[in-house]
Parts: sequence; C-alpha cells; structure tokens
Amino acid sequence: MDFNILIVDDEQDYCEVLKMIFTSKGYHVDTCIDGFAALKMLEEKQFDLVVTDLIMPEMDGNELLAKIKEKYPNVNVIVSTAYGTVEKAVESMKNGAYTCVTKGDSPESLLIEIEGLYAETLERAEEKQKNGKPVHEADDILGEFMLITRNPAYAKTLAMAEKAAKSNANILILGESGSGKDVLTRYIHSKSNRRNNVFMDLNCHAIAENVLESELFGHEKGSFTGAAAKRVGRFEAADHGTLFLDEIGDISLTMQAKLLKVLENKTICRMGSNEETKVDFRLITATNKNLEEEIASGRFREDLFYRLSTIIITVPPLRERKEDLPLLIDYFVSMIGREMEVEKLAISSDVMASLLEYNYPGNIRELKNKIERLVVFAEDGVIRAEGEKLQVKPEDYITLPHSNLTSEPKLDRTLKELRKELESKYIKSVLDECRHDMNRASEILGITRRQLLNKITEYGLR
Repeated sequence: MDFNILIVDDEQDYCEVLKMIFTSKGYHVDTCIDGFAALKMLEEKQFDLVVTDLIMPEMDGNELLAKIKEKYPNVNVIVSTAYGTVEKAVESMKNGAYTCVTKGDSPESLLIEIEGLYAETLERAEEKQKNGKPVHEADDILGEFMLITRNPAYAKTLAMAEKAAKSNANILILGESGSGKDVLTRYIHSKSNRRNNVFMDLNCHAIAENVLESELFGHEKGSFTGAAAKRVGRFEAADHGTLFLDEIGDISLTMQAKLLKVLENKTICRMGSNEETKVDFRLITATNKNLEEEIASGRFREDLFYRLSTIIITVPPLRERKEDLPLLIDYFVSMIGREMEVEKLAISSDVMASLLEYNYPGNIRELKNKIERLVVFAEDGVIRAEGEKLQVKPEDYITLPHSNLTSEPKLDRTLKELRKELESKYIKSVLDECRHDMNRASEILGITRRQLLNKITEYGLR
C-alpha cells in the first residue's frame, strides 16, 4: 500500500533531509516551503500525512492544520516545532493533529510516529476491504473497539490478545476498574474462531450468590420459590461461543468449587435437575483484584486460579498510556455529540489541557463520563470548563461545617469515633452528589462496591 507524505517547512534543506530519510523507508514524499503551496498540492494530489513546521511566515502550522482538517478531514497531520510549549501542543491537538514532535529531536522519533500511523492506516484499509462497507470517521480513527494505540505497552497487550484469541485457552484479564477489560474481551471474541457464535457476559459482583447460581447454571421449573418456568443458564447459552465472567474475584468459595467442576468436566446440571448437559464454551474472566493475595488469604481457590489463567493479559491503566488521550477524547466527543445530535463540537484549550493532564483514577470509564458532562454543558458548539468541574476531588463533594470541627472541640470522643463520624458524613455526601450511583461513588471513594455497601450498612446510610 502506497503512503504519501507531504513535508511543509520554510527551511528547504530540512525538507530535503527528511525527504531522503522517509524515501529510504519506502514512503512517497513531496515537499514545499509554505502553507499556501501545501494547500495547492493537496488539491492536486492525495496525501495520507502532512508533516508541517509550526513557526512559518504568512501561515503557521496550526493555521495550516485547521484548514487541512476543514477541507481534508481524513488527512493526518503531524506538527513539528522547535518551540515545544504545552500551549502550542494543546492547540495543535485541539485542532486535530495526530501528534506533536520536537523539531530538534532525532528524526527517528518522527519515523516511529509515522510507522505507527502507517500501520493504523493499513489495518483500517484491510478492515474496510474485508467488511465491504464504509466506517464512520470517529470509528475509523479508533476502530470498532477503540483499541488503536500509540502506547508501546498497550500495543503489546493488544498483540497478545489477538494471538490468544486464536486458541481456545481460558483467559484471565487483569486491570483496574474502568480500564477497558470488557472491551478487550469483546475484541478477543471478534478475533476468535467463535466470532460467528454467541458472546455472553455476566458481572458476578452485581448479582447475589443465590441468583448467580441460577444465572450460570439455569434451573428447572419449581426448583425454588419463584421458579415459574425452566430457564437456560449462561453456560448453556454460551455453547460454541464465548462466556465472559467479570469480577470473578468476588464469587464465593462455594461458587468457585462449582465453576471449577464445570471447567474440569465441561458439563453442567441445572438447579433442580440431575441430568448433565455437555457445554462447549470459551471462558474469559476478569478482575481488578490481586488474586495471589486473595489466594494467600483463603478467599480464592488456587486450583481454580490455575484453571482460569492459562493465559493472563494485563490491561494498563489510562494514566500509563496518556499518548492515547487525544484519540479517546476525540472519539468520545464525536460519539456523544452524535447521540445528542450536536454537530461540530470544539474543545477550548483550557479544557483540553486539563483533560490531557488529569490522571483518571476511574480510567476510560471516568474519561467517558467526564466528556459526556462537558458535552452537556457545551455552548455554541464549544466545550468549556464553566459549570463543570474537570477533576473529581473530595473537596468538590463535601465541605464539613466548621461547627463540627471548632477550635475547641468536645473532648469526649476517641479518635476512632471521630474518624467514623467524618467518614460517615463524607460517604453520605458523595452518595447524595452521585444520586446513589454505587459504581460512581465507589470510584470517587477509592474502594470497591462491596466495601461501600459494607460501609453503608455499618453507618446506617440506606
């Protein structure tokens, strides 16, 4: 596949050096020395990538970038500058640059970016040819599963996932809450030889133990109070397909023993039945817990762990792959804008800077929620910070009245009692602010949903 690059720089010698380097790597390269000439060349020839200097006379790189994205939205642009300020980089990313590089660095770093972009372009072209249908621009950037990446560690994770998909081995996916374990699971299914069969998923943490058994194994009519009809469980429903059990670290020891038996025998019995049914499913599990610690504490069976973890894939948190933030921000802005029927949303530079700098303890899920709130508050097609806090901080959710902590507090409580009182008030404030969204509240508090439920019960906050 041909890959056409246009280099725009007012230093002719620099253009020629880059052309020589890129041509030696097999790319087709043209050059010009100003933005107006570049726009004219884009009218006459199709380019995949424009590499432009930022500081140029008459038309600077950001102005050229904006014009290219307005007229040729599918052309990628890399901005190169010796003036590598955060403000200029943020402006370039806001205008849709693929990335920004420092001009004084080795050309090798620029080549790495170009090779990554070429690989993405090739993958999208193959996918389009295979599917025989057009792809929406936002999906075209990130793929169906938002898994195109510029981060080397995450790229290795994806490569491992694709290789693992071709086997029938059980896969255990580890990673923090909200980091995209479920999306990776669907990607694995789509790349497997079971992709044309059913994909079943179940969050084990969200279901009570007595209900979980029915969900997994199914039941016969009359097998327990309320069982008005026979029901097929997830194991049977996933026959010849893929079964994904999320939050596997939260199931009880009793249920762990039953799951282990299914994996060993590949048969199940519905509740209320003695008849064994053969099942053929590919099992993928995920957890944000440290299962080795759970095993050491006796809360998780070691033999089950070895059954589940034929292949272990670890998903890095979003704070460790920040080079993917511009792609993810663009994807969510486009997706949520379409859902809300808002066209051509732009992000102000202060909002973009905050989004790029924030560490996202809630990972991709938090980023999506944050973008959704920002789009709701957008005015005149521009996303601004007004009316919405960009970073979730405890002080945003609670302000303890001074009367509770006066300069002369009552000296009739132990430290433990005081801590419990403050903790109870803080949890109540977070729950009220989140409208009792347990998942959101647990993310803000930095504890699991189960721990939050225990606290609610302990402090009588229901």
